[in-house]
Amino acid sequence: MAAHQKNVNIADINSAPPGGEALPLDIMGLFFFAYRDFTGDADALLERQGFGRAHHRVLYFVNLRPGMPVADLLDILKITKQSLARVLRQLIDNGYIEQKTGHADRRQRLLHATDKGKQFFGTLSTSQASRINAAIASLPPDSRRVVTRFLVGMVDPADRIVLDRLNLTKGL
Repeated sequence: MAAHQKNVNIADINSAPPGGEALPLDIMGLFFFAYRDFTGDADALLERQGFGRAHHRVLYFVNLRPGMPVADLLDILKITKQSLARVLRQLIDNGYIEQKTGHADRRQRLLHATDKGKQFFGTLSTSQASRINAAIASLPPDSRRVVTRFLVGMVDPADRIVLDRLNLTKGL
């Protein structure tokens, strides 16, 4: 295809750029729309509390693994201490998360969701779980495992051990 020729159909758009492989633009676009809709309902609920997606991520992992050390959360989220400190402070001050001192190491800060934090997490997760369950229910029987394997394949190989620790790869 000449450099000045315009793309005229989806086959042209997904064709290989000079010296490269074909871009999965259709899948990339679907990821955009799926993520937008997956986060949309939760974003509205978070905004009413004065929170954002960072707060949701913290609530998710603290609910997934009660007693998680702050250091582990920093490693998972790959954000700065300063960014996490701001988000954690808001969640603690508003009664969603509590911080406890480690038993073996008194310097360790362990995070736990309060009842309020568990309830809010449940509310945030309901629409997201419904969306995922409905999408998987419309697929052939073994699709949940295939989708899980696909998503694990999207994660940086160095982080896959974290997925195992969080029990996110069960059944694979």
